[in-house]
Parts: sequence; structure tokens; C-alpha cells
Amino acid sequence: MKAVLISSLCLMLSQPLLASEWRSLFNGKDLTGWQPYVSYQPETNAHNLISKQQPQGLNNDPNRIFSVVDGLLRVSGAEWGGLTSVDEFENFHLQLEVKWGKQKWYPRLEAPMDSGLLYFAVGPQGAQSGHWMRSHEFQIQQGDHGDYHSLDGVIIDVHATDTHIGDWKFYKYDPKAPLRKNIADRVLKLGLHEKPAGEWDLLEVITDGKTLIHKVNGHEVFRGFNSRQPIAGGFAPLTRGKLQIQSEGAETFFRNIRVRSLTKPAAEY
Repeated sequence: MKAVLISSLCLMLSQPLLASEWRSLFNGKDLTGWQPYVSYQPETNAHNLISKQQPQGLNNDPNRIFSVVDGLLRVSGAEWGGLTSVDEFENFHLQLEVKWGKQKWYPRLEAPMDSGLLYFAVGPQGAQSGHWMRSHEFQIQQGDHGDYHSLDGVIIDVHATDTHIGDWKFYKYDPKAPLRKNIADRVLKLGLHEKPAGEWDLLEVITDGKTLIHKVNGHEVFRGFNSRQPIAGGFAPLTRGKLQIQSEGAETFFRNIRVRSLTKPAAEY
């Protein structure tokens, strides 16, 4: 009997992981699997600021904007940029936990704490505002976890109504609203499911490109459709790309970053 059990265990250990099993993307020791891209600390908080500063660039992070502290991924926020995955991903379910630190940096001293998770990130570093890659953004911001942002012109279709802040007009997700097509803007999430500052929030992205789902602490807050990007005067499907974690003026901590392949269409989750 013992020989049979040992033989069975050896067989199990020798088999590859199933597609649905989780893969850790952060080892809690160093930034293996990731590359820092650091741009600069902006002079103002103006939208689409054109700065005279030159970016630090890829794998050049002298001020340790991205580091590992006590087993956690720390993003200082002092300079803007993104920690970019070496690997690309498609048809995936991504989970990570996030909480705020205490430090904020000019020019975001009076603004809410801010970061972001970018996915299907493609093309050159800094394509969006000199800081981030072309991508879809899962907004990580106080009171706004799960909002959607289009970076560098990517587009989606989404059930949404019109809304605005001042002169800035954009959209609010509403699954009962008509389907709006060709959206390359901010879309506010549905509901507020964040925990108090200092506590860990669980964030999830489930996507196969045809459907894009954002979840906060187990609650679906956004669902978009038909990921596309501008190419040669038209648009092409965007269904594969890197991940990027933003540095945007606030100290932020991450842990338990993991991903698994989808076993069914994202629309069925």
C-alpha cells in the first residue's frame, strides 16, 4: 500500500499544472518577472501635461520607486511610471490585493491616493502622457476602485449613461443602460465596495478581450466588451498584452498577485 501511495504521489508531482490553476506573479523577495519604467515627477497635475523632463527609462530606477518591503511590493509614487510584467497574458483571471501607504507626492498632495492596474498593455513605454503603455486601466484610487480608463486610444463597448465632473464629460457603467460603442474614455464603476484606508482590497480582472470584467472585494463593478486598439487608421482586436502597475503620486502596497487561464468565455463568469 505504501509503495502504491508513493507511486501515485510521484505521478501527481510530475504532471503539469492544469490551465485553471493559479500562477503567482510576485515572489515577495524581488522584482523577478517585472521591469520598472520610471518617467518623472510632473510639474503640475494638468491633464495631458507636456513636460520638458526626460524619463528615467526602462530598468532605470535609481530612487527605488518600485521595491520589495517586508514581503510586499511597494510603489512609492514619488515619480510616475509603471512596473511592467515581462510576460504577456490573454484569456486570464487576475487577482491582487492592494492597500494604501501614508506618503503622497506633489503634484497630487491634495488629490485622492491614486495608482492603477493596466492590462493588455502593448507598444512603447510612455505612450500615454509619457508615463504608461497603451492599455485598459483598472483604476485604483480612493473611492474609485474599479473605474475603467482608456489609455492611448484603446476602445470598448459598454452599457453606460453620460456623466461629468466640471467640464470633463465621460460615462457611468450601468448594465441596464443602452450599449455605447467605441468608447475611449473614463467609465465610472457601479457601487462602492472598498474597505477603509489601510486595509487590503481584493481586485480582479477577468477578460478574454471580448468581455472585460472588473471586481472589487468579490463584487462586479464594471463589464465592457470588444477590446480594440487603433492601428493604421482603423481598429484591430486587442486581446493580449502585458500588465503594468502604476506609480502616480501615492505610496501603494501590493501582495498576492496571481493569474490563471480561463476555462470558459469571460462572459460566463
